[in-house]
Amino acid sequence: MGAYLLRRLLQALGLLLLVSVIGFTILHLAPGGPLSQFAAGGTMTQADLDRIAHQLGLDRPLPVQYLDWLWRMLLGDWGRSYRDQQPVLAVIGSHLGATLELMLTSTLIAMLLGSWIGVLGAIRRYSLFDTLATVGAMVALSIPTFWFGLVVIYIFSVELEWLPSGNRYTVGDGSLLNQLHHLIAPSLVLALVSTALWSRYMRASMLDVINQDFIRTARSKGLPERRILFHHTIRNALLPMITVAGLQLPTLLSGALVTETVFTWPGMGRLFLDSIGYRDYPVVMGLLMFTAVLVLLGSLLADLLYGVADPRLRLE
Repeated sequence: MGAYLLRRLLQALGLLLLVSVIGFTILHLAPGGPLSQFAAGGTMTQADLDRIAHQLGLDRPLPVQYLDWLWRMLLGDWGRSYRDQQPVLAVIGSHLGATLELMLTSTLIAMLLGSWIGVLGAIRRYSLFDTLATVGAMVALSIPTFWFGLVVIYIFSVELEWLPSGNRYTVGDGSLLNQLHHLIAPSLVLALVSTALWSRYMRASMLDVINQDFIRTARSKGLPERRILFHHTIRNALLPMITVAGLQLPTLLSGALVTETVFTWPGMGRLFLDSIGYRDYPVVMGLLMFTAVLVLLGSLLADLLYGVADPRLRLE
């Protein structure tokens, strides 16, 4: 276990370094730049722009800028935002809670609803419910997140006026009930794709376990079907879902970016898009690295939990 963990950590460090090089290069070679925000008004001279570029360190060669950024990040200094000079970690931290709230809620919805649909579809294979669930999953995977979000806003916010159209809470009312009311629509939209994927994976895992010899042996011993289902089939079918849960993290993060934009949710996804619009390089790179760390940690945690849940598996 120790050797496996060390090897995975070294691989993760290599991937993070590669992500940082690619992200930093693409970001700085893209058209425009931080100076375009200052030059947009037309009131600054070229001398003023050159002075600002020197203050920000943008007049240095790109490799020098990257090495300086990398060294500072390793020392715990992720830089300061070009917009308000706030530390990057503080900016990310102020938006992290909203994103985690949205992701955890949507994940819980997707796990519970998707598992129920998958289990019921497996034990009622080729039934009307299974057919409708399969078609529904294909439709859900085909619908763009932003389109579904706009439809939800139009129907439930504009027409029926049941749900708020956006934001995390109503200004002047930060109660828990008010926050939960605002959380319903974006969490359901974000959970849509995950529910479809979870139900398909759960159904396939259930069908694989149902055909195993130990299930037939349990039936031959006369055990009740309910006991076989809950104590043998579902428990063993849930083991592969641990890995699926870890692999769902990138999907949730990408979906959160779109969902937060549609519902004006003050999370990291919306911060990422705003920072790109303002060419706020330090914040964009900070979000990129922070997200990469979360994805790698999620994958590593899923592997470790799978090894704990199934002692027969040796992590080497």
